Amino acid sequence: MNPNLNAIRLLQRRTFLGQACRGVGTVALSSLLSPAHAAEPEKGRGVIAKPHVPPKAKRVIFLVMAGGPSHLELFDYKPVLAKQHGQPMPETITKGQPIAQLQGAKLMCYGPQWGFKKHGKSGQEMNELFVHLPEVADDLCIVRSAHTEAINHDPAHTFMNTGSSVSGRPSMGSWITYGLGSESDDLPGFVVLTSNGRGGQNQPIASRQWSAGFLPGKFQGVHLRGKGDPVLYLTNPPGVGTDQQKDVIDAVARLNQMQNTVVDDPEIATRIGQYELAFKMQASVPALMDMKDESKKVLESYGTQGSDGSFAANCLLARRLAQKGVRFIQLYHRDWDHHGGIKDGIKLKIEEIDRPIAALIKDLKRLGMFDDTLIVLTGEFGRTPMSQGGNGRDHHMKGFSIVLAGGGIKGGITHGATDEFGYHAEEKPFPIHDLHATLLHLLGVDHERLTVRFQGRDYRLTDVHGHVVKDILT
Repeated sequence: MNPNLNAIRLLQRRTFLGQACRGVGTVALSSLLSPAHAAEPEKGRGVIAKPHVPPKAKRVIFLVMAGGPSHLELFDYKPVLAKQHGQPMPETITKGQPIAQLQGAKLMCYGPQWGFKKHGKSGQEMNELFVHLPEVADDLCIVRSAHTEAINHDPAHTFMNTGSSVSGRPSMGSWITYGLGSESDDLPGFVVLTSNGRGGQNQPIASRQWSAGFLPGKFQGVHLRGKGDPVLYLTNPPGVGTDQQKDVIDAVARLNQMQNTVVDDPEIATRIGQYELAFKMQASVPALMDMKDESKKVLESYGTQGSDGSFAANCLLARRLAQKGVRFIQLYHRDWDHHGGIKDGIKLKIEEIDRPIAALIKDLKRLGMFDDTLIVLTGEFGRTPMSQGGNGRDHHMKGFSIVLAGGGIKGGITHGATDEFGYHAEEKPFPIHDLHATLLHLLGVDHERLTVRFQGRDYRLTDVHGHVVKDILT
């Protein structure tokens, strides 16, 4: 046999085996590094074909008072703390406890800076400055025993959103839209709105707080700006019409489809879907933000004249998004980080949120949507019962308040309690994992069954924790 032919055949075999091995290695590496191992649900639907439990809520409006609102000035009055104002905090309460900025300081009791009043048939107790929220007091469930696992802002927001203080996990809005899909054809299933307060402590909120993590990218939250262009680059440049834009979208989709037939990458399918959604949003979002169809009475009830970027306007936008079928709507209202000047700061904050939250609840009732809309009002943590700088409070994670309403929540009740100083969640502790488990349960999802395999193990929003808190459910 020709020795040259043998050499060629041997080289071909070696080349084939070498390339095959490299190909297998590439596939294996790609599978390890791929950011999305989750199943891709059908368009507009989630991976849960049938509810695990009968759902009581269709959607969630999650109101975050970013910066850490003081439960001691809002919903958890402590007469013992008021009596001990200016006295040393008992060491039995604070010894060995994590403190953010008061390390080494003399810990002095700092009583509530405002009085409290009881409201409604249920006698719900809240800051005396509230004027409008008391009108819906009997619709509220005030949880006074919430606690979390992070004491600084960013990790605490991350824990509230994802159930972990480690960045990179999917946010709760992403988990929910992944599981249940969206009822809207021309808006994202998960929308985020942000607003600033008047006190000047408007810390930034990182966009990874509404990340999809290792879920397909289309389930991440979309940040709509309440003023100006709601989404950057949503408007076509001058000279580009709708038909021309549609031609571009269709051409890009065809190219992506061709590439997808070769590599079968789920992220390409996500990209195609996002281009299509972005095109639809070019018409739907401006219509959403234009509030000319809202009556003067409705606008006045929220305390806004339109899309001005305020918390009041965002509460009205939240209602409009809920009407459009958006599944998870998250509002961040900043400026609650009261290390100093808490008395005046809380007054400003109550003025900003009192009317809009009450109006949101009343408006949902008017439209017959309150019973299937779950409203959550919380911060990333609370504030210390000890003074900081003589007139403020430090970060506090061991006990704070969360308010819930609508969507299967029992109104006119309180759940749990902190100790007499407002430090520890003492009665019926309410960890954030329980909030997540209960939220999913109300949407018809068993929190232990909505899982995704990633990096060799199954992940879920509640990780290996969480219990449904049935005491607060109707």
